[in-house]
Amino acid sequence: MQTKIKLSGFLLLAVFTFSSTTAQTPQNIVDQIKKQVTCPWADETVDTFKAGNPDQKVTGIATCMFADMVTLKKAVDIGCNFIITHEPVFYNHLDQTDALEDNPVFQEKIKFIEQNNLVIFRFHDHIHRTQPDGISVGMIEKLNLKPFSVNGSLTFFEIPETTVGEFAAELKSRLNMATVRVIGNPEIKFSKTAFMAGAPGGERQIKMLQNENVEVLIAGEASEWETYLFANDAMQQGKKKAVIFLGHIKSEEAGMKYCAEWLQTFVKDLPIHFIENQPNFNTL
Repeated sequence: MQTKIKLSGFLLLAVFTFSSTTAQTPQNIVDQIKKQVTCPWADETVDTFKAGNPDQKVTGIATCMFADMVTLKKAVDIGCNFIITHEPVFYNHLDQTDALEDNPVFQEKIKFIEQNNLVIFRFHDHIHRTQPDGISVGMIEKLNLKPFSVNGSLTFFEIPETTVGEFAAELKSRLNMATVRVIGNPEIKFSKTAFMAGAPGGERQIKMLQNENVEVLIAGEASEWETYLFANDAMQQGKKKAVIFLGHIKSEEAGMKYCAEWLQTFVKDLPIHFIENQPNFNTL
């Protein structure tokens, strides 16, 4: 902003800029995000505020896959009151809460959010739609697949020949997981693989497995009567096909770490942290 000041007969041009200490709000941070993505911001989207006051002062930003109770408590501990999550907060895709109003788990979560003045925004559709897909960028880096990309693809890779079992063990180690699910013969040797994060649906996963350039699919999750059944039938027929399921969280989570790094390029003077989700089930 510029203004003219008259002082002792001289006309001075004073330039005022927002101080680095000017308070940021969740709303103006989201406004910046909207300018930074390469895709138009959709009118119908799940990328909206799910809880809290978008106009309050931000003390710190935390990105995560799931804004579960463990993550929310960690955010409070490190001084972050604005949480940007990739997946729903309230147990369904649209975060509809009418059926949860009398649910004690929901009530306690809401109480914690309100008592700690937390604001939660979901960033799902547009981080996928922007170019390049932010979730894929983070995951491919985490899985060390970038050097093996086929013509710069974020989906298709040709790795040094290995077995399904050896590759699954490597992925498990990189993601610090207790287990992964392997559908297919662990002894099969292969080099052509594809990556599909999250839960795109069995139909899309099966179509990917039909691709002649895909021997092993790295996937998030699926219904067991869909992709699991198809891959098991393919194995019984002697076809060179297998799927390694990482689970939904671990197949996308590194993308939200990338999101934190991306935010740091244009959101200044605020601490920005990535919070890794704890496993949401035990293997006994």
